[in-house]
Amino acid sequence: MRLNFSKMHGAGNDFMVLNLITQQYKLESSVIRHWGNRHTGIGFDQLLVVEPPGNPDVDFHYRIYNSDGSEAKQCGNGARCFARFVYDQQLSLKQSLVLETIGGRIRTFRRPDGVIEVDMGAPDLADAVTIESTNAAPQSLQCTPVTSTLEIDGNAVTFTQVSMGNPHAVIFVSNVVNADLDSIGAALACHAFFPNGVNVEFAEIVDPGFMRLRVFERGAGETLACGSGACAAVVAGILHNKLNAKVKVSLPGGKLRVNWPGKNASVVLAGQARMVFEASVQV
Repeated sequence: MRLNFSKMHGAGNDFMVLNLITQQYKLESSVIRHWGNRHTGIGFDQLLVVEPPGNPDVDFHYRIYNSDGSEAKQCGNGARCFARFVYDQQLSLKQSLVLETIGGRIRTFRRPDGVIEVDMGAPDLADAVTIESTNAAPQSLQCTPVTSTLEIDGNAVTFTQVSMGNPHAVIFVSNVVNADLDSIGAALACHAFFPNGVNVEFAEIVDPGFMRLRVFERGAGETLACGSGACAAVVAGILHNKLNAKVKVSLPGGKLRVNWPGKNASVVLAGQARMVFEASVQV
């Protein structure tokens, strides 16, 4: 059989999007790895799967797989592409959608200008090392940064821990161009300090309203953009009194906007989501 899919991107963070509402197919990790290979497959940072909701309180179930076949719990850029896909395929005419993921529920909203906003929920700062959020609200939110230092290749690396439903380690640097993602990012992403792995952000504060960012994602490596990573980096910057509540984040693939009023408030991510092409694959 042939399986229809779409290729999309948000700020260069690219996705294969699979509709498993009007199609049926049983996914296996080996197949996802094959599709994710940029030389012999389709190539993507993450595979996004649109599934029917598990309960009447949500519109869709949103599943995320990394290109190595592992399942991810959150992806902000993916959520924006997911929402755009739903609108383009006319799976829903609602301007606001509630999506259920294994990392919790998120809400998307389509603005009149076509920009998709995602309510990523409140960040969890209490236990960002081991946290893998559930549908329950975080039990302990605090407004002071949680920092740790590890030795990587003989150098002390200090980072701020933030969970956006998935764990992040934010490192502030003077210049992101010179940041050593290949060694530091890769080493932290699978370090024993993080039992479930971690996404590593290298953040350069240009001014209180503007940040440059590069991200090494667990299960995917460096990506052109990462929505949850942008949110985590802005939260960390605000907690360290480096940023305002509204920040433009520049990533290698484009720009995102992040708004976090602080305390128990949700983090809101905004940006464009674009269709690249539609095709089918033999399965």
